[in-house]
Amino acid sequence: MSIFLTLLLVAAMIATVTMLVRGIVTFLKTTEADLKSGNGGPSASGLKQNKMMMGRIFFQAIAVLIAALLMLLSR
Repeated sequence: MSIFLTLLLVAAMIATVTMLVRGIVTFLKTTEADLKSGNGGPSASGLKQNKMMMGRIFFQAIAVLIAALLMLLSR
């Protein structure tokens, strides 16, 4: 069980880093024209950045829960 949870923890950490990198790449691709779109709502790149951030937070939460579960099981 401990090995399985450790593998899940590593997978969650990799997913977190992947979402972080994708969010940074999206941020770097954002141009000034995207920011000044003027349509009254969020730009497409802004929505994608929010999606990447929410994904990163989700995977971080999963990683923290798995780490806590591993600590409880190791007692």
